[in-house]
Amino acid sequence: MLRQALDRRCGRPGALAQFLPFRTLMLRIFPPPHFAARRGKSLPLRGPGTLALTLIGLGHSVPTPGRPVPKLGASGRIEGIASIATSLTTPRARVRVYEEPGSAPARPRREENPLANVVIYLEPTPALRNAAVREMAHRLPEVRQRGEHFVPHVLPVLVGTTVGFPNDDPIFHNVFSLSSIKSFDLGRYPRGSSRTVTFSRAGIVPVFCHIHADMNGFILVLDTPFFVSPDANGHFVIEGVPPGDYRLITWHERIRPMQAAVHIEAGGTTTLQLRIPLPERSGEP
Repeated sequence: MLRQALDRRCGRPGALAQFLPFRTLMLRIFPPPHFAARRGKSLPLRGPGTLALTLIGLGHSVPTPGRPVPKLGASGRIEGIASIATSLTTPRARVRVYEEPGSAPARPRREENPLANVVIYLEPTPALRNAAVREMAHRLPEVRQRGEHFVPHVLPVLVGTTVGFPNDDPIFHNVFSLSSIKSFDLGRYPRGSSRTVTFSRAGIVPVFCHIHADMNGFILVLDTPFFVSPDANGHFVIEGVPPGDYRLITWHERIRPMQAAVHIEAGGTTTLQLRIPLPERSGEP
């Protein structure tokens, strides 16, 4: 009778039996007490509802191996507006010691977004180093040589990142750095060519060109993935920050790094307004 009841439950005679031997099925439905106790399971229910509960359990899906599992816990975010003083956006005069034949006269570059040269990041802590790293873009970060400038002028990257240096100009360039963080010399190469450098230590790496002495840029190598540059409107967001207390660093090549204490709550947003540089206090020289 029980086999017939199972067949009716499955919709056609013999449907369930072809998948599970009857004895195996019975042991799963009514396991002996010593078997259940040995596996640390509670004894099976006795009563009319036992069969229905067991059939529902047999149809329960199991997570597929390799499928992403939702992360436990919640993170917070930082959102704010940054403004920058005009003294930091005025183009500096370019002085070229020597010219390569055929090169155009040096001229200052007006930044389309001066805030792109600002980098806002959280000072590394054990909690941030142990946090899940945000998914980074798979494309190779680049500092292009365009119009005899490095574009972008400032590039923040995570430790271990490889950066490309393609030449878009119709003349030769020779990118180099004498930084103790990463010293390199890529040699002369023409338009359409590129070289790469991997940055394995955190710090500031000034970049220059051997041929055009007035070209300069910066690679800001960070050992935290929680960094951002504001957009043209000054808006910035840092997502996925573990709850806790941190120091927020604001970096610009012409000022001393600014620091601000921030508190992050799970599921919350910490809002900030940054003035770059900080206004001088009254009474200070």
